[in-house]
Amino acid sequence: MTDWVKDINTMHRKYGVHKAISNMDNETLRKYLTFRINFLQEELDELKINQDNPEEIVDALIDLCVVAIGTLDAFNIDSHTAWKEVFRANMEKEVGVKESRPNPLGLPDLIKPDGWQGPNHIGNYGYLTNLVKE
Repeated sequence: MTDWVKDINTMHRKYGVHKAISNMDNETLRKYLTFRINFLQEELDELKINQDNPEEIVDALIDLCVVAIGTLDAFNIDSHTAWKEVFRANMEKEVGVKESRPNPLGLPDLIKPDGWQGPNHIGNYGYLTNLVKE
């Protein structure tokens, strides 16, 4: 089975991304995060405009994954740990109806039951801790 996180890390090591990021000051890190957010939006826009082209749909969806996982990796965040925490929280949800979110297709919707605890990423923020404004 392919490990996407490891693949992205390998790509970043090959192209010197980690070294470049580790040398950035906080202002440059913030600009880099904005760049990555815009990159995700670009890929999402590509998906939206190509909804009739299966090749482009698959490509855009994978590109979204690559950019998202790549952003986590670049910021030195443990993607596996973050994934496990989000997965844990999602698996504690229940099927139900969220009144504030339309569900015109009638598919199962997940809601947060009483006492639900969202994901906790404390200690896994990587370089994002440098972006906190005091």
